[in-house]
Amino acid sequence: MARTVKHFSLHRIAGTELRVVSDVESGVIPFIQIEEEVIGRYAESSRWRQEVITLFILRDLEPLTRQLSQAAGLPPGGLDGLPHRPIVNLYDLKNPVSCHVFINQGAMEKEGYWNDQDAIMALLAHEHAHPLAENETTQTSRRLDVVLSPQSQVLSLQSSDLGLRTKNLLTLLADKLCLYAPRELFANEMTIRSGFGEALLHLDRCTLANASRGVAGREELRQQLQQEVASGNLTPQGSDLLLLIGDLKGYLDLALEIAPFYRTGREGNAQELEATLEAEVFPHLEPEVRRAYSALREQYIALRADLTQPELMAWGEEVLNILAETLAEKGLILRYRLQINE
Repeated sequence: MARTVKHFSLHRIAGTELRVVSDVESGVIPFIQIEEEVIGRYAESSRWRQEVITLFILRDLEPLTRQLSQAAGLPPGGLDGLPHRPIVNLYDLKNPVSCHVFINQGAMEKEGYWNDQDAIMALLAHEHAHPLAENETTQTSRRLDVVLSPQSQVLSLQSSDLGLRTKNLLTLLADKLCLYAPRELFANEMTIRSGFGEALLHLDRCTLANASRGVAGREELRQQLQQEVASGNLTPQGSDLLLLIGDLKGYLDLALEIAPFYRTGREGNAQELEATLEAEVFPHLEPEVRRAYSALREQYIALRADLTQPELMAWGEEVLNILAETLAEKGLILRYRLQINE
């Protein structure tokens, strides 16, 4: 069924034309005002090349997912992850003068961002930072693939549905922490350096508050796994491994949010966020998660913008090795290979 357009408008900000299309009944004007402010700040940079921006404010992203494929250069998670993303910027590196920004009302409301102007500003600023933050390292990262071969004596990974789901989870995790990490790190860094640091800090405080509440759901997973152990469908070691994988997938990517504050000299902000992690998140997770986070953070802080292909592959192997060493403590051997996708 076709969507009914509730709002359409044209705006011009510092030489950039902003087109707004929405199927949302109300609440559109604040988004336009914030988008205008974000564009105005970025337009002061010599790197800004956007001439036309189309801003879609939609109830959900179903119309978008119907039109896209996995080959469309989507963010981490691809089509499956798209409905859960609050804001997405789709742009073509070969055509840097235009982009399409999609705001997902359902996801924004679920995360508590819909009426939070600071969070909206941070999200929009981050999405617009992506094309501005492109560099040699991010360009090379787009040509890399990760191939994983997990092996475990405590969990069958070869024939069972559970094994297949576990391998898929590990692949998504490796992709995000290794392949997509440069793009997220440099976009966050650009966001901070462009004057949106306070807004991004607010957003990350919200993210950590959600993470703190999220650990309650972990107890439900733990109880479900214990029931599987009691019924003989899972070994205790297998339960521990699955719980660790869930912890890593749920919380390890917080390093991507915090490391940019270190990279931009805002150590106080980074330490504040990490204090929340230490007090409200890490105590409820497997102890291996804290060590993996710290190692990843150092890798992310050290990432340079001018890495050659061999240098980026070496950096990526270090990231994957952190993941492999962490999983090995629970009995999973993660063999991996970084390769060039021509």
